[in-house]
Amino acid sequence: MTVEIALRAARVRYGPLEALHGLDLPVPAATVTVLLGRNGAGRTTALRALAGTVRLSAGRVVWRGADVTGLRADERARRGLCFVPDRRAVYEGLTVAENLALTAPEGAPPPYPELVPLLSRPAGTLSGGERRMLALSRALLARARVVLVDEPSLGLAPAVAARTYGLLAALAGDAGAAVVLAERRVPPGLPRGTVVHELRRGSLAASGEPYEFTSD
Repeated sequence: MTVEIALRAARVRYGPLEALHGLDLPVPAATVTVLLGRNGAGRTTALRALAGTVRLSAGRVVWRGADVTGLRADERARRGLCFVPDRRAVYEGLTVAENLALTAPEGAPPPYPELVPLLSRPAGTLSGGERRMLALSRALLARARVVLVDEPSLGLAPAVAARTYGLLAALAGDAGAAVVLAERRVPPGLPRGTVVHELRRGSLAASGEPYEFTSD
């Protein structure tokens, strides 16, 4: 598999605490990658390091062979990276339609039909699940080369969550994007070829296929 973007010996510090301990993390193109772990394992920090919203204290971020460690988050976004954090992922003062217009091709319908009757509503008035659908729509419509999503199903009903994983899988399978999901447990219905990395205390503990991390 071709590596789209990667962390190389990445270290991130928050004050005196080190959240990533020399993490090597390759992210293949046209593949769904799951970062698995409990709170504090480093999965969110790994996404932020790839996105450029936290600085590395050591190591590198390499994108298609180029060192992009010094690029700001907005510069990485312009190059084709879309990051959906777990919270504060929409512009609350803008309407749903205005949020969508920031990344969507002109006239593109929202990927969630539930948002259509809400297009004129300010995003700040939406429920938690509606905000999550709006934030995910940005990633689904952006035509990005790298899509990073922290806890995609947060606040979503089970049926909507299942639909969401199908839409994210299509980004990898149909659009060829490198899709990285930070999860507490392996979600069902992941496409064939999904790569799972389990993080523990800021280090890579294990890697494998989804079934290897799913208990009966």
